[in-house]
Amino acid sequence: MSTTPETPSSGPATAADRPALRADCGSCFGLCCVALPFAASTDFAIGKDAGEPCRNLRTDFRCGIHSRLRAEGFPGCTVYDCFGAGQKVSQLTFEGRDWRRHPGAAAEMFAVFPVMRHLHELLWYLTEALALPAARPVHGALREALRETEHLTLRGAAELRELDVAAHRDRVNQLLLRTSELVRAGIPGKKKNRRGADLIGADLRGADLRGANLRGARLIAANLTRADLTAADLIGADLRDTDLSAADLRRAVFLTQAQLNAAKGDAATRLPTGLNRPEHW
Repeated sequence: MSTTPETPSSGPATAADRPALRADCGSCFGLCCVALPFAASTDFAIGKDAGEPCRNLRTDFRCGIHSRLRAEGFPGCTVYDCFGAGQKVSQLTFEGRDWRRHPGAAAEMFAVFPVMRHLHELLWYLTEALALPAARPVHGALREALRETEHLTLRGAAELRELDVAAHRDRVNQLLLRTSELVRAGIPGKKKNRRGADLIGADLRGADLRGANLRGARLIAANLTRADLTAADLIGADLRDTDLSAADLRRAVFLTQAQLNAAKGDAATRLPTGLNRPEHW
């Protein structure tokens, strides 16, 4: 993931302050490059099946074209973020046993990785929610959900494979929804509700999206130049090729690095503390 660090500032601890929730490719067995399938498209120059190593994966589990992924037709790889699940599965769940030297563990490792990735994504959102002062009324429930989710990540491979991660995600999502409501309530006036909306290619230049509900909105190739997204809920929003030039995202809610990596922006785009300006902007 190619990014340039922003200048940090003081404030409540966020997910960015937890190294365990950031991908450490050097401690992973290239799981995203082998366990997951992808189809030939504008995001990937080639397609492959789940469990099939990408042709660019080296024997040391590093990407052979990491520095030129976009130029080689693999922008999808620069967007993907495992939230630290890769190193957790590699070094904790499977205790450093890689799938090349231990092929008998490969199928189980590849099945566990997506489950762990879901759990780590939830850890990211829960940690972010706990850093929001407006969510104080649900901080207790958020901390309990965080502890429960962390406990789930420590289970053995067999238990993780059987975990009903969708049910757990639904329970956590109720807390994240309440967090969003509390934060957005701090913005006066009527807020836009565009949850799940089809906004592909929409002209939203200079739009006042303060406190907007943009959960799951399809903003592919939309123009949000100079838009104000203060307290806007962006969880699950599709920002592929979205133009965020000069947009204000400093207090956007549940914005992830992967979303920024998928979007377009410039030096004037204002970002939240802890998220980085992608090099391709």
